[in-house]
Amino acid sequence: MSKFDNKKIIPRYSLLAVVMTLFGVAVIGKATYTMTVKHDYWMEVSKRIESHNKDLHPERGNILSDNGELLASTLPEYKLAVDFTVGGEKLWNEKMDSICDGLHEIFPEKSVKEFKDYLKKGLEDKKRYYLIWPSRVDYETFKKVERLPIFNMSRFAGGFCPEKNNARKKPFGSLAARTIGDVDHDKDSARYGLESVYDKILRGEQGKYHRQKVMNRYLSFTDKPATNGDDIVTTINVQMQDIAEKAILKKLQEYNGEIGVAILMEVETGDVKAIVNLEKSKDGVYRERVNHAVSDMLEPGSVFKTASVMVALDDGVADTNTIIHTGNGKMQMYDRQMKDHNHERGGYGTISLGKALQVSSNIGVSYVIMQNYKSTPEKFVDGLFRVGIVEDLQIPIDEYKSPRITRPERNAKGKLVNWDGPRLPWMSIGYATQVAPINTLTFYNAIANNGKMVRPRIVKQRLRDGEVVENYPVEVIREQICTPQTLGKVKKLLEQVVTLGTGLPVKSESFGIAGKTGTALVSQGKSGYKTGTVKYLVSFVGYFPADQPRYSCIVCIQKYGMPASGGKISGTAFKDIAEGVMARNLNVESSYAEDNTTQRNPMQLLGNLNATYQVLTRLGYNSSYSDNSNGKTLWGKVDFTDGQYVYKPKETDGDVMPDVNGLGARDAVFMLEQMGVRVRLHGRGKVKTQSIAAGSKITAGQVCELYLI
Repeated sequence: MSKFDNKKIIPRYSLLAVVMTLFGVAVIGKATYTMTVKHDYWMEVSKRIESHNKDLHPERGNILSDNGELLASTLPEYKLAVDFTVGGEKLWNEKMDSICDGLHEIFPEKSVKEFKDYLKKGLEDKKRYYLIWPSRVDYETFKKVERLPIFNMSRFAGGFCPEKNNARKKPFGSLAARTIGDVDHDKDSARYGLESVYDKILRGEQGKYHRQKVMNRYLSFTDKPATNGDDIVTTINVQMQDIAEKAILKKLQEYNGEIGVAILMEVETGDVKAIVNLEKSKDGVYRERVNHAVSDMLEPGSVFKTASVMVALDDGVADTNTIIHTGNGKMQMYDRQMKDHNHERGGYGTISLGKALQVSSNIGVSYVIMQNYKSTPEKFVDGLFRVGIVEDLQIPIDEYKSPRITRPERNAKGKLVNWDGPRLPWMSIGYATQVAPINTLTFYNAIANNGKMVRPRIVKQRLRDGEVVENYPVEVIREQICTPQTLGKVKKLLEQVVTLGTGLPVKSESFGIAGKTGTALVSQGKSGYKTGTVKYLVSFVGYFPADQPRYSCIVCIQKYGMPASGGKISGTAFKDIAEGVMARNLNVESSYAEDNTTQRNPMQLLGNLNATYQVLTRLGYNSSYSDNSNGKTLWGKVDFTDGQYVYKPKETDGDVMPDVNGLGARDAVFMLEQMGVRVRLHGRGKVKTQSIAAGSKITAGQVCELYLI
């Protein structure tokens, strides 16, 4: 007999089957109801659930000077946008007036009415991402906007949704700007300079994240974290760069030059301490637009003669005392006449090869090369490659161009096929070649470095979180560019150029300088050298101190018309750079320079009188100062009279442009911006002129150009 009672079990199973059937019918019924009757409702809900996949931007690495100062860094900039689907029309209509008043104060370029019309349009259209200002703003401006009504509410309450972006800033402004490079913020791509060459290192790696919005709440999820870029440490020295730029700018302005180039290099390492590329713009202001120091493929002129003489000495075909008959300063070289710079005064007559280099005689140098390499010009060109003046330096700057020089080639019969007679004598004095200033300097730097040629170095380290992850070592290109005997003779000749020859204007009373002058005609392409006003390239390249070289330097200036002298123009700029750099290294006790016969008082510029008073009081000087500023900044000058300082305030009116001539840049900018005037600076130093005349009525947001010296 079965132990299961069928009469009890069967009804139970039947009940369970009925319950499950009813449950299934209910599920199907509910699904059908949802898909039909509630279809529109749930479709609307689905639209309110969004998932955004976005890039997570890394922070771009810094570019640092040789001692860690910031040359280029990443700072935040913000796009100011609002979501009008959040907050509601009532809230916006209540706060619209105060918001527009506040925005006008922050952005005076746009009126209150313009802001109101613009915001009302976005509100009517219920824009979800509506820019309230067309361009990015800095952090300080962003914080001001964030304090306005509605914008000071949370994102989900007011709808203010700023977008943070990384922007590239240069704390030292235009200093070495072309070499440092730039970044296109909109395309997020490096444009030129070190920013471009080291873009992969500086950029880092992008990450990924997605934002999911459910109803009115956002949640962010990081899928792949961003890896910030590494820093690079350059060899640029900010103080030396500033010295070089000021020296070049001074000469360009003095002689109405078109382009000014200077490169300062450390002899032993090849570290580029300064690199200047100033070019006159259409408005007459000098700016860095092209890296001429590494890209100008010009005929270098007489600075090339040193390489020609070195080849002749090293090959043993001539010596420094080899006699040359230069005649009256004119000599026929094939179908062209070669002239010395003093041919109108009768030339140099009979001189030695050493003297020819000292006085930069074209005939003296080219005659020696012609006499010894006329039948074998390839031997001379091979010598130029041997001494390294036409070496491809492979410098990590995207604008760099390697030298161009024709190498003689012969056909099967031994006849030269790419060479004509005049090329050799003109090549020997720096024509028929194209050599960038950086190559010329590297050659002279090797002379200063006892014949060892090193590759110019612009970046020396790579840092990650402050720790060195990679060093870029000094690279030796040639252990010796010539024999020690030849090197000794060339170094002596270069010293004599400055003490006895064309480089006399470069001579310093403080230390020895060695180098070579150069004055070359600049080819105008198919028009030749003498079409219209003649263009010159005047140069000086050398090293200092002459007895124990520490730095080498080249200065090149392009200008139209006379005067055109490598010694007087570029040479004196070289001297200014050399003396400025050497002065930095002096360690003299201040007591040695004390003058016990006169009262020594600090010098004061025009500026903030309150701050001046505090400084002078701390230093223990008497003052007749009465603070009547009522908490405002008081401007003026200070005179030293009868043993004490007398303060002379400048009268200012909030609606009238003040006279800021004589003020330092910082004080002038602070003073004008306090009055709502925007300032653009040109140059460095004290204010010389201002674009808005003193006494003129001013309005908030007006732009004033200040020119400094």
